[in-house]
Amino acid sequence: MSGIPQHLIAIPLACVIHAQFKRTRNATVGAYFLPYITSTVAIAMMFSTLFSTDYGLINQVIAGAAQLPLIGSFFPQQPIDWLGESEFIKPAISFVVFWRYVGFNTVLYLAALQTIPKDMYEAATMDGASRWNQFWYITLPSLKPMIYFGVTLTLIGGLQLFEEPFILTGGRGGSDQSGMTTAMYMYRTAFDFNDFGTASALSWILFVFVAVLTWLTNLAFKPKRGET
Repeated sequence: MSGIPQHLIAIPLACVIHAQFKRTRNATVGAYFLPYITSTVAIAMMFSTLFSTDYGLINQVIAGAAQLPLIGSFFPQQPIDWLGESEFIKPAISFVVFWRYVGFNTVLYLAALQTIPKDMYEAATMDGASRWNQFWYITLPSLKPMIYFGVTLTLIGGLQLFEEPFILTGGRGGSDQSGMTTAMYMYRTAFDFNDFGTASALSWILFVFVAVLTWLTNLAFKPKRGET
């Protein structure tokens, strides 16, 4: 649900940290990486409180913004039931997953950026290449192996997503099953409905689906003729 935006944010964020942060780089990276190493249950419970309809901080902020004179009309006037209404469950879960994993991807790309020789940028600068051209023709091609690795992990993790939606929706998938994931459905099939045979078959189908998507991703990132 939030896989591609993670990488679209993580790549430029890693470039900014790599270029602008020198002395505070480690502290900045640690702050972004902290959500990834924090307990998933703790994160989900924290966001369950933040998304609370009556007392959640997110609804309080929206309510405050709705009172502003010029932009207030763009915000809803009533509290949003983030985890109770089907149209809001997916955005809420996507936000939590995005917040948790964007730091992990940022660290991956930052590590890859540190392996790019500075001589390439110095030569490009002497040839008159702009920062955008350097990013497009030097940084992105150099990051391609790490992008392939990160996208593959995101695809696999997205298909196996379980903890965040399970806790946020109380293990039931929410209204109209809007927050139901494949892993949650397999869990419910096995342990709620005692149909272990079907759950086992679903797990094999998921395995094949992950293998096919990984193969397609490999084809998409496979070096073309002339590329190294």
